[in-house]
Amino acid sequence: MVEQLIVFGVIAIALVLFATSFWRYEIVALLSLLILVLTGIVSGTEAFYGFGHPAVITVAGVLVISRGLYNSGLVDIFARSLSSLKLGISGQLLVLVGLVALFSGFMNNVGALALFLPVALRMARRNSAPVSLYLMPIAFGSLLGGLMTLIGTPPNIIIALYRAEVGLDPFKMFDFTPVGFGVAVLGVLFISVIGWRLLPVRKNQGEGDEIFAIEEYITEVLVPYGSKSEGKTIKEIIEASNAEILVAGLVRRKQKYPVPSIYEVVTGGDILIVEADPENLQDLVESGGLELAATHRGGRDLLGSEEVALVEAVVTTDSSLLGKTARDMNLRWRYGINLLGVARQGTRLWERLGSIKFRAGDVLLLQGRQGTFSESLPQLGCLPLAPRFLRLGQPRRIFLALIILVSAVLAASFNLVPIQIALVSAALAMVVTGIISLRQAYRSIELPIIILLGAMIPVGEALEVTGGAELIGRGLLFISQQLPPAGAMVVVMVVTVCLSNIINNAAAAVLVAPIALSMALNLGVNPDPFLIGVAIAASSSFLTPIGHQSNILVMGPGGYLFGDYWKLGLPLTIIVLLAAVPLIMFFWFAG
Repeated sequence: MVEQLIVFGVIAIALVLFATSFWRYEIVALLSLLILVLTGIVSGTEAFYGFGHPAVITVAGVLVISRGLYNSGLVDIFARSLSSLKLGISGQLLVLVGLVALFSGFMNNVGALALFLPVALRMARRNSAPVSLYLMPIAFGSLLGGLMTLIGTPPNIIIALYRAEVGLDPFKMFDFTPVGFGVAVLGVLFISVIGWRLLPVRKNQGEGDEIFAIEEYITEVLVPYGSKSEGKTIKEIIEASNAEILVAGLVRRKQKYPVPSIYEVVTGGDILIVEADPENLQDLVESGGLELAATHRGGRDLLGSEEVALVEAVVTTDSSLLGKTARDMNLRWRYGINLLGVARQGTRLWERLGSIKFRAGDVLLLQGRQGTFSESLPQLGCLPLAPRFLRLGQPRRIFLALIILVSAVLAASFNLVPIQIALVSAALAMVVTGIISLRQAYRSIELPIIILLGAMIPVGEALEVTGGAELIGRGLLFISQQLPPAGAMVVVMVVTVCLSNIINNAAAAVLVAPIALSMALNLGVNPDPFLIGVAIAASSSFLTPIGHQSNILVMGPGGYLFGDYWKLGLPLTIIVLLAAVPLIMFFWFAG
C-alpha cells in the first residue's frame, strides 16, 4: 500500500510538472525514476534497463531512417509540384494534409511536418491566404498519419512491444493500419472540407515577410573623415555607444561587405548598415560622431545578396536555444549568423534582441552567408520556413532509400527479424551507403525523447508491479460498470486523450498501457482492443499546443494563440474517437 502511494505521488507530481513545463520533460522523467530507485521500489540494477528497451531502440532507428528519407529527396519531388496547385483551399489542403499524413506513417511526425511546412507557407502566400488556415491542418495531419503503422509514432511502438512483455506476440508493422488508416482518412477529409473553416483568420499575423518589416529599422550610417570612430573596430564603436544595435553590412568605396567582422577597422567614408530603433540609433550617432547617410536604401536588399541570405526559422522543442538569449549563444561568432528579429505567436517582439529568451515556436529572422544555414540550423535545433537554403538530398538516392526502407518493413512484417533489429539495420544501411552521414544520424536521434522513454518505462512498470495499474483499472471499471466492454474501452481512450494533451504522448502510452491491460483482464475480454485504443488516443493530441511537438512548431509561424487549438482540435478529437471505436470493435473485438 505504501509503495502504491509513493508511485501515485511520483506520477501525480510528474504530471503536474509535465503540464506546467516547469522543467523539461526528460528531466522530470529522470527525477521520477530516481525517486522510485531511492525509495526502493525500482532496484538499482534495473533502474536504467529502460534505455536498452526495444521500444527505445526502435524509436531511435525510426528517427535516423526519417532523416535518411529527408536527405534522399523523396519528399522534395512532391513538395515542388504542390506549390503550383491551382485549387481552392479545400483542394489544396486535401492534397497537402493527405501527403503529410502518408509520409508521417513511415517517418517521424515532426520530420514529415518540417518537409511540408515551407510548402504550406508558399501555397498560402501564392493564394494571398492567411497561413493560419494551412499550418494547423498539416500539423494535425502529421499526427493522424502516425496512426497508420507501427513505426508511425512512438505510442504505437510502445504499445506493440508492451504486448510482447505481457506474454503475447508483439503487434506487427501493419496491425495498426485497419483502424489507423480509417481514422486518418476521415480526419484528413474533415480538416480539408470543414475543419479549416473553424480556424482563426489573422491576416496580419504569421505571414513571414509581414512579421519582419525590417526596412523600418535598417539605416545607413556614415563614418565621416576625422571622426572619433575612424580607425576603431566595429566592436569598439558599438561598445562606446552602449546601444543595442546590429551591424549587418559595410559599404566601402562602393564595395559591399555583408556580415562584416566586429573586429573590422572602419575608415573615413565607410557606410555601416545597421539595424536599430530610433533611440539606439541616436546613441550610436552621438557617441561615435557619425552621420546618417544621405541616401537610405533600407530593406532586405541591403542585407541579402548572392553571398548572403535571409532565412526565417522556427525554434523547435528540443532546440539548444531554449531559455537562452542571442548573447548567451554568441550566434555571430559560433555560427556566423546575425539575429535580425524575433516573432512570437505571429507578432514581432520589439524588445532588445540580445535580451530575448527564446521559446519553442519562436520565429527568428536570421542573416548569414549562403551555405551557412544547412549546417547551423540543425545544430541550433531550428527548422527553416524557406526550403531553398537546405540541401534536401540527391534524387539519385531516392531509389536506394526506398529499397532500404521497404526491406526493413518486409523483414519486420514477415517476422524474419524483430522490429528493432530491422529498423536499426535500415538506419545503419543508410549511413553505410552515404544517404545520411554519421554526424547527421547522431543529431537526428532526439535525446530528450530517448531519455523520456528510457526513464518512464521503469516508472510504468512500477505502476504495474505495485498493483497501482490494477487499482486504477478497477476504479475506471467502477465508473463504467454499466457500460459494455466497448464502453470501458472508450473510458480508457478518453483518459488517454486527456493525458496526451498535457504530457508527452509517449509518456501517456507508457502510463496507460498497464491500466488498459488490467481493465481488459478484469472484464475477461481480449486486451488487444484496449491496447489499440490507447495507441490511437495517445496520438490524438489535438487540443493544446503543448500536446505534441508538431503543434507547438506551427504556433509561431501561424500566429496561433493557446486557445485556438481546441477550435479545430475538439471536433477532430470527437471524430477520431467516433471513428476509432467501431473500427476497433470490427477488427479486434471479434478476436
